[in-house]
Amino acid sequence: MTSATAVTGTGTGPVRVRVCAVLVHDGRICLIRRQRPAGLQLSLPGGLIEPGEDPPTALRRELLEELGFDTATLPAPPVLRFTQDQETLRPGESAPFRRRHLVFTAHLPTGFHLAVAATEQDDPHQPPVVWVPAAAAACLHLYPAIGPALDQALRPDTTTNRPLLLPAMTGASYQWR
Repeated sequence: MTSATAVTGTGTGPVRVRVCAVLVHDGRICLIRRQRPAGLQLSLPGGLIEPGEDPPTALRRELLEELGFDTATLPAPPVLRFTQDQETLRPGESAPFRRRHLVFTAHLPTGFHLAVAATEQDDPHQPPVVWVPAAAAACLHLYPAIGPALDQALRPDTTTNRPLLLPAMTGASYQWR
C-alpha cells in the first residue's frame, strides 16, 4: 500500500488506515502512556492517513504533531515492518471499530531520543511519552497489539519483502481500555 487512506474490509464501509512507529533507542521503545477508564493503555505514536498522503508522509506528520520529532532528521527512513487489521467493539458503541495499522520501525542514533517530547503534543491532556524496555513492553497492553512481534522490531530490517502481517485484533484477542 503506497497511497491509500482506506482499504476494503470484511464489514461495511472502508477501513481507515493508521500509521505508527516503533521508535527504538538503546533497547527501549517510545510509547504514549494513556490512562483509560478500563486501565492503562500504551500506544505506539501515530495516527490516521489523511486523503492524498502516502504512509511515510503521514507517519512524518503524525510524529511531528505528537512528539515534535521529525523523521527526516534520521540517517535512514523508518521501515514498514508490520501490518495488522483490527475489528473490535469500543465501549458504548454497537458498530465495529475497524482499522488497518501500518507499523514502521526506526532505530534512533545516539542522542536522537532527546528530540522526542516528554508529553504528547497534540492531546490537550498531554499524556506522558515513556521509554520502556522492549522486553517489558512486549508483555503490556499495547495499541496496536504488536507485543509478540516486538523482538522482530528491534532487529534491523534485512529484507526487501512485504511487511509481516500480524494476527488481527478482534474482540477475542484485544480489549479496549
